Amino acid sequence: MGYSNVTFSAYTSASLFWFVLSAIFAYHRRQGDAPRALVIASAVNALWLIAYAVHQKTPLFSAFQLLIGETVRYCMWIAALSYILKHFTQREPPNTIRLILFGGCAVALLLVPLSLAFAREQAQPLTIWLGLFLSIIGLIGIEQVYQNTRKNRLVKLLGINLGALFVYDIYLYSHAMIFSGMDSELVQARAVVAIVTALVLTAGAAVLPFKGEQTAAISVSRPIVFYTTSLTVAGGFITVLALGGYYVKLYGGEWGTVVYTLLLFGALITITAAFASQTARQTLSVLISKHLFRHKYDYRTEWLKLIQQLSQPTSARDVHRQAITAVASIFKSPGGALWLRKGPVMAPYFQMNMEQFPPEPIASAFCRTLREDEWVFAPQSTDDTAHSQYNEFLPGWSQKAKDLWIIFPLLIERELIGFMALAKPKVDASLTWEDLDLLKTVGRQVANYLERHRQAEQLIESRQFDAFNKLSAFVMHDLKNLIAQQALVVKNAAKHKDNPAFFEDTIHTINNSVERMHQLLKKLQMHEPEEIRNLAVKDVVIEAVKKCHDSKPVPTLRLEDTGGNITADQDRIVMALIHLIRNAQEATAANGFIDVTLKQENNTACIQIEDNGTGMDQEFVQERLFKPFDTTKTGKGMGIGVYQAREYITSIGGTLEVTSEVDVGTTFSITLVATTY
Repeated sequence: MGYSNVTFSAYTSASLFWFVLSAIFAYHRRQGDAPRALVIASAVNALWLIAYAVHQKTPLFSAFQLLIGETVRYCMWIAALSYILKHFTQREPPNTIRLILFGGCAVALLLVPLSLAFAREQAQPLTIWLGLFLSIIGLIGIEQVYQNTRKNRLVKLLGINLGALFVYDIYLYSHAMIFSGMDSELVQARAVVAIVTALVLTAGAAVLPFKGEQTAAISVSRPIVFYTTSLTVAGGFITVLALGGYYVKLYGGEWGTVVYTLLLFGALITITAAFASQTARQTLSVLISKHLFRHKYDYRTEWLKLIQQLSQPTSARDVHRQAITAVASIFKSPGGALWLRKGPVMAPYFQMNMEQFPPEPIASAFCRTLREDEWVFAPQSTDDTAHSQYNEFLPGWSQKAKDLWIIFPLLIERELIGFMALAKPKVDASLTWEDLDLLKTVGRQVANYLERHRQAEQLIESRQFDAFNKLSAFVMHDLKNLIAQQALVVKNAAKHKDNPAFFEDTIHTINNSVERMHQLLKKLQMHEPEEIRNLAVKDVVIEAVKKCHDSKPVPTLRLEDTGGNITADQDRIVMALIHLIRNAQEATAANGFIDVTLKQENNTACIQIEDNGTGMDQEFVQERLFKPFDTTKTGKGMGIGVYQAREYITSIGGTLEVTSEVDVGTTFSITLVATTY
């Protein structure tokens, strides 16, 4: 396909899209939403595109006729922008703007007939100059529309797309001016730009309303602006050097190509080095925030980033580093230091890329100002700035620190738990109200983060002490039973001192007590693991019953089955049964009974300890029986025997149930998972 056919197809397609867009604008006009000038300008643009397409296929128009068409097209768009501004703001544009818009159009429309009469051979240069002139005026009109109709997304979209058309025309005519002629490929690309803008506007006009304010305005994030600006700067830099190199190549003789290559290569190396530098990226980020955004910080992004950093799992020793890193990243600071309350002083806990600092007394005027006024100190501020208002309270070490930038409080409600210092940023160290407000807010969040971790550490310590105290209580409970055995031996010694059998039984009792005490000491030291092994349930029950024969009523044992085998620590399971039997003995009169029964059902060993003692009511069983350190035996027990028994039986997969009735008796029912070999 030849040049004329491609151009004809491109401009014809563009005209069709603009005719469709004109129809949509006409519909909005009938609804009273769009100005008439917009419909006319869009239709004129479509007519100009189809006329240009036909001319490329079969030349029908002279250069001056094409110039007239271009001029009318530009003037219609400029007039439409003025009427759009009036329609949506409900007031006339400023006189200066009206003079620029309509005065520019008048000058252009006057130059066309004058050149036709006096400079007929200058049609192409005049087309180029008028195209540049009217495109610039059109951009001025678009800027006014965009600034004064911020809340209407469709009008903003229209301004962006018309701006794209005018910017491309400026490029097209600038290229034609430099190279003294229109480039055929750029002329073809002009149709593509017209197609794209028509498609975008058609989609926008079909979806977005003309009337009313749309508060959900289109916004661009700071990272997108940063990367777009970076690429634009890099592209512009390369373009300028490429144009200079191209000029050298054309007119530089034998060394032209070499110089051209060196310029391009040098541009690439320079851009790569610049954007690999963190300082360069921070500088560009600061410039973008200052000049392209209303606020210095993207508060949503910074807040989410802070929360994400503080919520990352970390060890106790890295908590302070993480807090400083999270804050420093927001303010582009290379380092910081953290003080936390420790007794009567604020002690330095961590420094990152800063020197070692001394502690600060909590009663000092400096700490009082941090707490009462939530003041952000700027030690490097001069005497004539508001930031130095309380600098006379600054401690001496802050004045000597070289890179110290700010000191801000860490508050929880009105309580000062510490303060943090940040090193001076490499790029922008100025302080604004945004910095101060964000520092105070971030300081409170970090204070809660640090306090939460401190309380977690205290809770861990408290649990460790609680576990130790609980173990000690269990050991004391077992020691009480051993002492009771020894006391009984001493009591019976005077009565049976001449009985050899008594001495043999005494030695056996003492030996058993010594072995039990050794086991308790090993567990108390937490170095001896449980001795888990396979045990016969029958042997466990027999051993527990035997050890309770020294008290009345003496328990009786009924073995209906062997009970199978269980996996457990022998000492602990035997002691659990002993606790339950001892409780039954203490609650039953000496002439009463305690029956211990063992039977097996499938893979379950069932042990029942039944007595006819005083019994318990249902409320006591539910609320007090298994509650540790709750006892009814004043001065005799610690209230943890039954609790300890249930906890261990449950830990090996068993259950402990109680049925009791006052003045009738109590039955403890134990089930254990057993195997048969």
